[in-house]
Amino acid sequence: MAELDEDQRCLWVKLVYYGPAMSGKTTNLMQLHEQLSPQRKGELMTLETRNDRTLFFDLLPLGFSAPSGLQLRFKLFTVPGQVAHDGTRKAVLSRADGVVFVADSQRAQSVNNGESFRNLAENAAQVGIDFAVLPLVVQFNKRDLPDIVSEQEVLERWKHAGWPVHFASATHGDGVGETFTALLHAVYRPLDARFSLHDSHGLSEDAFVSGAQVGGVA
Repeated sequence: MAELDEDQRCLWVKLVYYGPAMSGKTTNLMQLHEQLSPQRKGELMTLETRNDRTLFFDLLPLGFSAPSGLQLRFKLFTVPGQVAHDGTRKAVLSRADGVVFVADSQRAQSVNNGESFRNLAENAAQVGIDFAVLPLVVQFNKRDLPDIVSEQEVLERWKHAGWPVHFASATHGDGVGETFTALLHAVYRPLDARFSLHDSHGLSEDAFVSGAQVGGVA
């Protein structure tokens, strides 16, 4: 959950990219890092799990000042997709303020997508996150590959879920910024309710979103 440091006038917001192995979580963060304006983004860091180069998560701190002087800092993480590292996934997910679930659009990955989404819900409950109110955006990635589930099928399956659904080809940067923007909109509302961002700090939803992007995301 977001942490407000009154002494430092800083609000830390944690955002997590979750999903099955090889769905494109890391590619999303790498592309997002490339798209963001360079003035205020931090270094993209990688933590590798021993004996598997594909298991890592990234940290991307962003920040800007609200009119009141409040500093907003965003920490962005990915989780390892493999089931064997579920403990790490829980640790990364803990205290998240918002989540992007990155699904693989290939038809052959439908079962893995479903299992990973159930795992997200289960792990959220285990780390004390109310999944029913968790700001969540669903991204169907790898739209550039053959034999993928059509957009119509995806939207039909998810139309009653209540979460925004976006489509992406993260390797080309398509849909990455739009997904991030949707998450920022979803995260603002509970943060505003908790910290009175609009009334106490003069920080509207549009300012929150544009400030986090620092003018660098499409």
